[in-house]
Amino acid sequence: MKRIGIIGVGLLGGAIASRLLKGKFDVKGYDTRPEQVKALQAQGLIAAESIAEAAADADAVFTVLPSLESVETVLLGAGGLIETAPRSAALIQMSTISPELTRRLAKAASAKGLGFLDAPVSGTSAMVARGDCAIFVGGDRGVAEACRSLFDAIAKKTLHVGDAGMASLAKLVTNLLLGINTAALAEALVLGAKGGLAPALLLEIFRESAASSKVVEVRGPLMASHQFDPQMKVDLFLKDFDLMLEEGQRLGVALPLTRIAQQLCRATTASGRGGEDLASIITTLERMAGMPVD
Repeated sequence: MKRIGIIGVGLLGGAIASRLLKGKFDVKGYDTRPEQVKALQAQGLIAAESIAEAAADADAVFTVLPSLESVETVLLGAGGLIETAPRSAALIQMSTISPELTRRLAKAASAKGLGFLDAPVSGTSAMVARGDCAIFVGGDRGVAEACRSLFDAIAKKTLHVGDAGMASLAKLVTNLLLGINTAALAEALVLGAKGGLAPALLLEIFRESAASSKVVEVRGPLMASHQFDPQMKVDLFLKDFDLMLEEGQRLGVALPLTRIAQQLCRATTASGRGGEDLASIITTLERMAGMPVD
């Protein structure tokens, strides 16, 4: 594995491309927003003018896209990867999508003789840029092992979790816990601050107590400072909550806390903060508490 194509180089895709470039892979990227590609060219990214050009001669092609519709179009649409990628290439789907769509993509790829891996990454774009993330892999174990050097360049840990679709489920349940923990952190900070405890002191309390967590470390400072530069946009996480609830309904699992967190995200988006980091849901709780919001 040496020549890599990547479709989608936004926040997360750009961080993945950067890791691969640092790993000395030849990376060719395509995005519908040319400025996203241009931003990575100084690191050595080769700009592609189309999906087909990004995939041409590639040993593996990553897709890192924002919606189910964009993933389906890029893989299954006219001129998409399943039609144009080299038959020897492995398609590595890293977007957070439904297990059902993942299984359909895997079946379509198999019918064309293409390797396909369901490989979402767990971690914010900043964590991915540092290599402080994990990748869940679903699909043929032999294809996964052939791509091991790619995953090692991106993540500190790669876990093979079963057939295609299982990694997408693993990502959804991981994000479920992350999203609820983020909402809980915001709620705790608002309660403490409304009672007179400084946010910085509260974070120190959380870090040194049984409440310590990666969410406290990563999103606590964003909430305390009201700096919401996106690492994971509220709009994108709202899509994830919708997928969790759909999967819960399909499996007959009640997800009451997930639904509450989804509504907090929806209210935050409605207030005009959908493009900010998930940490900005604290502003919705502050508003509900009658506190001033920046």
